[in-house]
Amino acid sequence: MPIFSIAIALSILASPFLAKSENRRWIDNLAFQVDSPGYQAPTQPPIFIHTSFSVIIRMQLDLTPRPPSLQGKGAGGEVLGSAKLKSRIIHVENNEELQAAITSAKPGTTILLEPGEYAGGMHFRQIKGEAGKPIVIAAADAKNPPVIRGGTTGLQLSDVAYLELRDLRFTGARVNGVNIDDGGSYETPTHHILLRGLTVIDVGSDGNHDGIKLSGVDDFRVEDCTIERWGKRGQGIDMVGCHNGIIQGCQLRSADDSGSGVQAKGGSRAITIRRCRFEHAGARAINIGGSTGLQYFRPPLQSGQAHAEAQDITVENCTFIGSNAPIAFVGINGAVVRFNTIYRPKRWVLRILQETRAEGFVACRNGVFTDNIVAFRSDEVATTVNIGPATAPETFTFARNWWYCLDRPTESQPTLPTPETDGAIGVNPRFRHPEEGDLRLQPESQARQVGADVIHGNAD
Repeated sequence: MPIFSIAIALSILASPFLAKSENRRWIDNLAFQVDSPGYQAPTQPPIFIHTSFSVIIRMQLDLTPRPPSLQGKGAGGEVLGSAKLKSRIIHVENNEELQAAITSAKPGTTILLEPGEYAGGMHFRQIKGEAGKPIVIAAADAKNPPVIRGGTTGLQLSDVAYLELRDLRFTGARVNGVNIDDGGSYETPTHHILLRGLTVIDVGSDGNHDGIKLSGVDDFRVEDCTIERWGKRGQGIDMVGCHNGIIQGCQLRSADDSGSGVQAKGGSRAITIRRCRFEHAGARAINIGGSTGLQYFRPPLQSGQAHAEAQDITVENCTFIGSNAPIAFVGINGAVVRFNTIYRPKRWVLRILQETRAEGFVACRNGVFTDNIVAFRSDEVATTVNIGPATAPETFTFARNWWYCLDRPTESQPTLPTPETDGAIGVNPRFRHPEEGDLRLQPESQARQVGADVIHGNAD
């Protein structure tokens, strides 16, 4: 008995009721298995319209017959009933619809926000997709994204999993733009989170207020996001007790003395920050480590073990313009900063600090700084490396960095805590248009094997 998946399409022009914009909310991609002896697939999918409570359902089905081995089964081989929900797409146009859609979302649901403004201050808990069936909350039109405005926090998600946010714009939140956390359950972190194409601007005030706040989040990616102007003591992206993550292709802009651009602390581990651009992105553009209350470490601190604010952090292929210190190693136990371009830092190139000094915490140690281009002015940089007390600067490694003093090339020699291997001193790297922010290298540059345009010594 052959089994077919039928595609059902909605015609919104079938009635004046359906033509109204407030009724054009679709639930997409429902797959059904249909038992029908001798069934013959039509050349065109049948069309029907279903309306209930002014919600319009649009169902698209595949007419391809299943092979005998899968008759009566789903694509994964599981036995199906007469109908099975595979995925759905829901269009929403206001907060009430958005709240309802997120609250009822099941694995595989995509919620598309139509253009317009939505009120911030939303908080959802335990919204969980599954592997291969994430819950997606996204703009219906990425070129005209919805704006989530105001609220204490624009959007907070607690104890969630397999969830994606795409192409949304947040502004005007009083504290954090986006806050994703484990709901206070440190043993069960939020996990498998994707943030892509978000814009977060003008959030917070003078406090510790962040553009994107991640607490207790594992297996995550933050890609192609733009964060501008966060709290004066906050961060563009703040990670507390986060693990196995990638921040890639993001742009962060604020002021040279305003918090940090990206921070990873509170036991954060195995995080890569790659191909991001930091323009005056805080006093510390990247704060590797930091200062965290002991009760907020994830996983919780265990007596008798060596502790660090962060470890196994990598910063590569990033571009930095300004900031008091583009790079700060703060209470870390191993971090690598390589193949970056640093242009006109305002006070130091990097800092080595120890802010958490409780029992069991190692001195800031084992930092690696290699293959970077550093172009600075003598009237802006006080010293190359600022070293604080209770640190282990002798454990740091420097190699193959390209140091150039823009106003006094003969004073390009850096002062480092350990000898550098194969550094280049006083040779102009030849940026294309640095005064316009274009720090790509000219074809004739001798520095083409280092800096942000190179990955592991090979041109990207």
